[in-house]
Amino acid sequence: MEFKTALQSGTLIKRYKRFLADITTDEGNDITVHCPNSGSMRGCSTPGSKVMLSTSPNPKRKYPQTLEMIREGDIWVGINTMLTNKIVAEAILEGRIEELQGIDTLTPEVTTSKSSRLDLLLERGGEKIYVEIKNCSLVEDGWAMFPDAVTTRGTKHLHELARLVEEGHQGIIFFCIQRMDANRFRPAAHIDPLYAETLAEVCKKGVQMLAYQAEVRPESIIVQKSIPCFLENTIETGTKP
Repeated sequence: MEFKTALQSGTLIKRYKRFLADITTDEGNDITVHCPNSGSMRGCSTPGSKVMLSTSPNPKRKYPQTLEMIREGDIWVGINTMLTNKIVAEAILEGRIEELQGIDTLTPEVTTSKSSRLDLLLERGGEKIYVEIKNCSLVEDGWAMFPDAVTTRGTKHLHELARLVEEGHQGIIFFCIQRMDANRFRPAAHIDPLYAETLAEVCKKGVQMLAYQAEVRPESIIVQKSIPCFLENTIETGTKP
C-alpha cells in the first residue's frame, strides 16, 4: 500500500486518551493529532520518537492529521490499525501470501452471525476461507506478540473462526506485523492470558494461524515475508491451510 500524498514528519510529545497524540512538527509547531490505535502501543510510543502524519482533506475533522507511524530505533512501526485490512487484502490479491494463492474473490467485512463480523471472506474454487486480521506492533526480544492490551473482542473473533471451521469452512487468524525487527510470533500471554489460551484451543480445532511482516516506510507499507508462529516459547504451530 502506497501513500497517495507525502506524509508530514514530526516528533512525538505524548500519546494519551487512547486516540490522541501531541506532536511537534519539523517546522516547530505543537499540534494534537488523531491516533488510530486502541491498544496500549507498548514498545512504540516513546516520547521523543520521530513520527509520520497524514492529513485528511475533510475540513470538518477536529484533528486533521493522523498518526501513521513511529520510529523506534532504526525501524518504522505502523500504528494505524485502520489500514491493516487494506494492507493484507492487497498482499493477498497480489499473490504475496504463500498460503493464499489462487484466490477467486475477496469480500471485506462479512457478517458471519447476528453478533459477529470478520474481516475477509476469500473464495477459491468451491471453498470459503474466513480471515480475521490483527495488527501487531509489539515486539520484544525478537518476538512479535499480540495483543498489547486485553482484547475481549479479539477472543470473540477466535471463537467465531472455530465455529466456521466446525461448519466445514477454513478459518485463519492473520497477524500483520507492521515492523521488521521480529523473527517469530507468539500470543502475549503475559498481557492477555485468556486470548493466548483461546488461540491455542481454536488452533487445535483447525483454525490456522499466519504471521506476516510488513515493511513500513514513509512512502509505503508492503507485506514482505512470513515468520514462524508459536503457541508457546518452544512449540511451533502448523500454519498452512
